[in-house]
Amino acid sequence: MMTLPDAVRDAWHLVAISRQLRAGQVRQIQLAGVPIALFRTEAGIGALVDRCPHRNYPLSLGRVVDGGLECPYHGWRFAASGACVAVPGCTLEGVDTARLSAAPIRVIERHGGIFLALSDKAGPEPVLPPDIGDPALDHFWWQQGVWRGRAYDAIENVMDPFHTSHLHHGYIRHRDRRLPVSLQVRSHGDSIDMVIEQDQPDLGLMSRFLERDRSRSISRYYPPTIVQARWEGTKRLTLCVTAFFTPSTNDSFMPFACFTTPRGLAPGWLKQAAIRLFLRPVVAQDREALARQAEVMGHFGHPQFTTGPGDLLGDRLHRLWKGDRIAEENDPPVKAML
Repeated sequence: MMTLPDAVRDAWHLVAISRQLRAGQVRQIQLAGVPIALFRTEAGIGALVDRCPHRNYPLSLGRVVDGGLECPYHGWRFAASGACVAVPGCTLEGVDTARLSAAPIRVIERHGGIFLALSDKAGPEPVLPPDIGDPALDHFWWQQGVWRGRAYDAIENVMDPFHTSHLHHGYIRHRDRRLPVSLQVRSHGDSIDMVIEQDQPDLGLMSRFLERDRSRSISRYYPPTIVQARWEGTKRLTLCVTAFFTPSTNDSFMPFACFTTPRGLAPGWLKQAAIRLFLRPVVAQDREALARQAEVMGHFGHPQFTTGPGDLLGDRLHRLWKGDRIAEENDPPVKAML
């Protein structure tokens, strides 16, 4: 299977939703193959490589005590900085505590999400797409556990409009009642998007209930692991979904989504319930498809893809995933039936 490029390993990644980690709680997560103990104290969030330097015990099985994470084996306690601040039964006076330290991971909390960076090469904080955190809009987060499959294939999946007529038949589009659309790929150097223009909304159940007057959608890939899809009506935004595909390992990932809607007559909780209701079967179909795809690729030893006439992004998506820049240009619009 494909290993993660440095551009992915060196970036900020969403690893948890803030509300899922209360003060005093500890969680074990895996990011790019690195096990991490994530914990929250009254002072904030800490993240340490999930290994006590004393006897290699998982720190994620420990507890939060006096503002630090305590290993359950011998009770060594570590601050969020990784510094060892206590060894029960012993004094640390005159001890070189630097050699007793756990390995800290950079962590930051923004707009309801917890982000980690494994490398100092990542910027001072994650750069997020527009609309996330905008106080004039309604937002809610959704997390779906750990999925089998590659994060890259999940990104390619959501950037590909053609699979929605078949895999999501009846929910988003209909394979036997296709509508004429205009597709255009726009390359921005450090990102890429696909614009879909159409005269009427899609005929799927979810589209009819949630999008209504939608006439235009834009799916933009923000490397290495974020895709934002915006559905626009004739007058305003109808729905924005910002998806994060955080690699747990080379062949598994954690999907997150932030749903953003304009404020209106319907309360936020009602819109959230409706989106969850209609999207749940679509998410389940994608999860199964990516797992089956991974199974086949694993059987044959490596991916083998053939590019067809609907694969308008070409190799540009993969080049961005690897950290390359692409030429800034707009492709000619393409007529298609979706």
